[in-house]
Amino acid sequence: MKLSAFGQKFSGNAGITVLMDDITNALSSDRDMIMMGGGNPANIPQIEAIMQQRLQILSSNPAAVRQLLGSYDPAQGNTALIDALAELFSKKLGWPVTRHNIALTNGSQSAFFMLFNMLAGEFDDGSYKQIQLPMVPEYIGYADAGIGDNLFTAAHPLIYELEQRQFKYRVKFDDLHIGPNTGAICVSRPTNPTGNVITDDEVEQLDALAQTHNVPLIIDGAYGLPFPGLIYTPASPFWNDNTIVCLSLSKFGLPGARTGIVVANEETIKTLSGINTIINLASGSFGAALTTDMIASGEIIDLSQNVVRPAYEAQLAFAQTTLQQVMDPAIPYAIHKPEGTMFMWLWFKGMPISSQELYERLKQEGVIVVSGHNFFVGIKDDWQHQHECIRINYAAQNPERIAQGLKLIAQAVGQAYLG
Repeated sequence: MKLSAFGQKFSGNAGITVLMDDITNALSSDRDMIMMGGGNPANIPQIEAIMQQRLQILSSNPAAVRQLLGSYDPAQGNTALIDALAELFSKKLGWPVTRHNIALTNGSQSAFFMLFNMLAGEFDDGSYKQIQLPMVPEYIGYADAGIGDNLFTAAHPLIYELEQRQFKYRVKFDDLHIGPNTGAICVSRPTNPTGNVITDDEVEQLDALAQTHNVPLIIDGAYGLPFPGLIYTPASPFWNDNTIVCLSLSKFGLPGARTGIVVANEETIKTLSGINTIINLASGSFGAALTTDMIASGEIIDLSQNVVRPAYEAQLAFAQTTLQQVMDPAIPYAIHKPEGTMFMWLWFKGMPISSQELYERLKQEGVIVVSGHNFFVGIKDDWQHQHECIRINYAAQNPERIAQGLKLIAQAVGQAYLG
């Protein structure tokens, strides 16, 4: 079969496809692999019990089942859910939004594919615009989302080394180059893979830059505010008419529902809905059926703050304590200050092998992580730092398996440094 340029690009060895293939292969393998690489959320019993109860109620209502299974939702998404979201954002966050400011998609990944290619790439006048990432590392799923090549440009971060073997990335505003070839600025908050949360001041500076250059600021809040609320440091929700905020139900505990939420000005929502019609015809109804009343009542925020976030914080504390116990203190490692998400981002300074080689060694030992170089989207140089980091998911396994995985990681790192 001869593939088009599109077919070749989107069937190649992209970072996200390699990651998903490794997860699939590990799950189907006879080996008992310790999965610390993917982004699958934790199984939180209280959330699962609530959803099970909702499924039972839903299945006993013939009209609700008919609506769920037998009808297409509008191109913009389920109207009841959109109205509930608009009321929630207006009352709880003070955002001046209506139903015309919100669209639903089949997950965040689908939303970003449409938004990136809508705002950047080749234009009718022959110009080519890019998505500016204020700093890397950034989400691996962005990297190959462009129909054309070279869709992203990025700035290196400032690195602040902190006490207790921690460090933090900050936006290096002097390295940002916003100009006529910029289609949008995009940042995740909190950031996958590092757990970094850019400060309110950094958000305001990015917003000012975006407005000055008449480009939108995209904030990826898949792990953030107001739900699922996986932010462990002070931060304020942010939206205005020039901002595109992308949210998701996945990390609340519904990754299989594939429900992405986009909040933007009316023109952006109208355009996005049209593209969604062509690509998907309609978005799925499952997430709306399970959560509309929960969102309308504000319960989703209460559950995020009182159940979901504490569950992840407990897992993070366990993983940090375990890492300190198993890692040889002679190893020059540091962890990015864990301000959000479900990941630990480890930096092994001057490691004699690359992070990709460490990943391969760990896979042979039965542990799946992700090599850090996959997350340095849009930078052109071969910065050594990107080959010294790995991402670990501390939430997708039970504590015993997380401890075993961290022990194997510590052993492999020790062998790399000390032989």
